[in-house]
Amino acid sequence: MAHSQTKIQLAVGNKTATATLVDNAATRTLVALLADGPIEINMSDYGGFEKVGALPQSLPTSNSQISTVPGDIMLYQGNQMVIFYGTNSWSYTRLGKIDSASAESVRQLLGNGNITLSITLLESGIESPNLDTSNIVHDLNGHKISTRPLAPGLYIVDGKQTLINLP
Repeated sequence: MAHSQTKIQLAVGNKTATATLVDNAATRTLVALLADGPIEINMSDYGGFEKVGALPQSLPTSNSQISTVPGDIMLYQGNQMVIFYGTNSWSYTRLGKIDSASAESVRQLLGNGNITLSITLLESGIESPNLDTSNIVHDLNGHKISTRPLAPGLYIVDGKQTLINLP
């Protein structure tokens, strides 16, 4: 079975774009956060090449030196989301990229000055299986979980990342 990618929607006012997330600890935590509903981030311009804003909580980092291009979505210092409409080279954790992004399309989406960005989970590449007592479930720290039913969140089920988003 092919692995589907996790998609989010970015909205600023009535302008929207989709983005594809990479698969890492930061995005898995972000997906679990978005499973509870959209989040809003107040963002401002920085350096003439990016918008930056504080996330509602810190995400795990795996920083590396990255040269960015327009449309890149990065995590800075564990709690700042950065969306690039220009280029930069710095130590970031990659979160994803706006689909079919150009410098102009990203500038049109983000506009000038301070904005409120709304992020919605569209499609998770993480499967939500029917769980019964035969499934082996661990939390993200590797601890086995025996309690049923599971609370909504991100788990490891039978060795695979799984988003549990039950009513």
